[in-house]
Amino acid sequence: MKLVVLGLSLSSSWGNGHATTYRALLKAFAGRGHSVTFLERDQPWYAEHRDLPDPDWCRLAFYADPGGLAAAANEIASADAIMIGSYVADGPEVIARVHRWATGVCAFYDIDTPITLARLEAGNIDYLSADDIPDFDLYFSFTGGPTLDTLQSRWHARRAVALYCSVDPDAYPPLDMPERWALSYLGTWSSDRQPALERLLIAPARARPDLCFAVAGPLYPDGIDWPANVERIPHVSPADHPAFYAASRITLNVTREDMRNAGWSPSVRLFEAAACARPILSDRWPGLDQLFVPETEILLATSTADVIAALYRRDVAAIGRAARTRVLREHSADVRAAQLETELLAAGRPTVRVSRPKVEA
Repeated sequence: MKLVVLGLSLSSSWGNGHATTYRALLKAFAGRGHSVTFLERDQPWYAEHRDLPDPDWCRLAFYADPGGLAAAANEIASADAIMIGSYVADGPEVIARVHRWATGVCAFYDIDTPITLARLEAGNIDYLSADDIPDFDLYFSFTGGPTLDTLQSRWHARRAVALYCSVDPDAYPPLDMPERWALSYLGTWSSDRQPALERLLIAPARARPDLCFAVAGPLYPDGIDWPANVERIPHVSPADHPAFYAASRITLNVTREDMRNAGWSPSVRLFEAAACARPILSDRWPGLDQLFVPETEILLATSTADVIAALYRRDVAAIGRAARTRVLREHSADVRAAQLETELLAAGRPTVRVSRPKVEA
């Protein structure tokens, strides 16, 4: 199969979770014998921070603006499947050009589904229009559960399928390292995640000045009052993620508000940490118990007191090992690539694109 993907970024993992998601999925997909081309908008921020400029398992090409995609028109036209991701700049224009050229299956991969739907309702979205959704043969969603029904009933998606993020176990192995932090968090700053981070890491750090904590990731504003025992790390490259996780007794998972409310929205960091056999302490949201068994494969916290109690549990290492077993069985990149292959093959090659009803945003 020849697959062409247009996504936010493959070359740079700085300030986004899309790159590591695409890397794991598409590397495994190529490993199944398929050909992959990734077309990435050449954005200054990512150009300055490229940590995978030349992958050896797919062709990576850059374009300056939607008009620049004309250079890839023949490649798009000859592809068996084309997948466009969320947050692609000038998305509606990119989508229109792809539909004009494509003869294969067209899919949308929404790595931000709850945010997308909230913005569609508000009429405040620049990477997808409501009228685009019915024109895709498949709508792959980072969010499962009831959201899939909403995509089909409210937004007229032809077929909505949960395609969760995944992890490459070879890139995220367990490591034996000295403990550096009692609790760590890895993630880009987001205003809707910050209250939970304050409650579940910063407040415990203040309550336990004898313990060391860490927060890694870019874009945190200067005004945050970090306790002296919280180490701030501006960026951890994907190659260094396993060592970062291994240096912590427990790692924290905090979910964005829209995704927490929708449920069934695991972040890529959740699976990465589990693959490293790190015990995970997560905020609570619907559907999490279908991915990991609480108290056996993952710990849950609502309050600062929950976090402090978890830091002194004696069974956390066993919980981390159980989480790794679950991830390797159900959430590896190989498992997800096989699902992608199955869905694209089942969708077949469309012969006629029908006109769909307009959707009022």
